[in-house]
Amino acid sequence: MSSEQRKAFPFSEFEPKWQGEWEASKAYRTPNPGDADFDASKPKYFVLDMFPYPSGNGLHVGHPEGYTATDIIGRFKK
Repeated sequence: MSSEQRKAFPFSEFEPKWQGEWEASKAYRTPNPGDADFDASKPKYFVLDMFPYPSGNGLHVGHPEGYTATDIIGRFKK
């Protein structure tokens, strides 16, 4: 093993570009009824998720599994 430490990733060099891309594509925007870009012809789609079951002491790695699936489906249907 080398005693060299890895250099930190230069996030500040990459973030502005991608933040600009996301802003331009409106990646985080969901149109509401009445907005100019709202498409009323698309069927309504609801993605529901449950609260984590309170078993054991605190959260564990399995809790985000359900949230990941509903996040993917929600973004796909957007």
